[in-house]
Amino acid sequence: MTRSVRSAAALAALFTALTAGIAPGLAEAQTWPNRPVRLVVTFPTGGAPDILARLFSDKAQLGQPIIVDNRPGAGGNIGADFVAKSAPDGYTLVMGTVGTHAINGGLYAKMPYDMVRDFSPVSLVASAPNLLVVNNNLPVKTVSDLISYMKANPDKLSFGSPGVGTSVHVSGELFKTMTGTTMTHVPYKGRQFAIPDLVGGSIQLMFDNMPSALPMAREGKIRAVAVTTLKRSASAPEIPTVAETLPGFEAVTWFAMFAPAGTPRAAIDRLHQEVLRVYRLPDVQERMQKLGLDAVLSTPEELATYQAAEISKWGDVVKKSGARAE
Repeated sequence: MTRSVRSAAALAALFTALTAGIAPGLAEAQTWPNRPVRLVVTFPTGGAPDILARLFSDKAQLGQPIIVDNRPGAGGNIGADFVAKSAPDGYTLVMGTVGTHAINGGLYAKMPYDMVRDFSPVSLVASAPNLLVVNNNLPVKTVSDLISYMKANPDKLSFGSPGVGTSVHVSGELFKTMTGTTMTHVPYKGRQFAIPDLVGGSIQLMFDNMPSALPMAREGKIRAVAVTTLKRSASAPEIPTVAETLPGFEAVTWFAMFAPAGTPRAAIDRLHQEVLRVYRLPDVQERMQKLGLDAVLSTPEELATYQAAEISKWGDVVKKSGARAE
């Protein structure tokens, strides 16, 4: 056998060995998904993350069903932890929130998962202002009214949230810190349990997510005072911002899709493209706008950068407020 023939044979053997090692992975990536995909929502039905997940489930065209799985509890940690510990094969995803993926790490003394290392970012999905709403019997109509009332009545008011570590909770903590006021935080197991108490007066205010609070305010069941973004919301331009009275106040709720760390890039890329397609559909955009949600889409890398900035921001807020999750 000549040297050139031997070299060719060696190269062929090397190529065969290399391709044998990667072929199964390529085949798996090319056939994904070949069974239903689970999309975990870390809060009960009816809230913004649940609405967004069900919009994706209804509109996605991946060739397999998207099964929405609500796993609430511990400020979203239960559902997020389930996904963090799931197989990184693209068949288990989470509709993460600012709480599960930016705030909770600063609130909980011991987290069951790492907010960054245990996940592969897919895309930002949406953001929304929180809406400062009060019980109709509370004698305040503006942010200035509320600050004056709280200073004259320290610790008299209670504000609710759907759980420790949610944006609804830390919005209240940020408000207390920036105004030098005090009030009592009352965490619930979900928004649907807090709202009846707000309407009934057991708690007096909430910094609730716009999608759930705005319809109730427009029905007259509660009073809208201000939104928590720096600029007024296009969904309710008549409602002022907290920042118009309290410069620099900003608290944005965001939602993003994550997969377990180590999920094949091919699956991440296909998911990412489907997220972009679904949330750009005109009927989906219309539905989101009516709810006060803005589609905010990104690359996986942009989501990772944004998440890091949010972890830093909310870590500082939690530290200054002294808030802790039990």
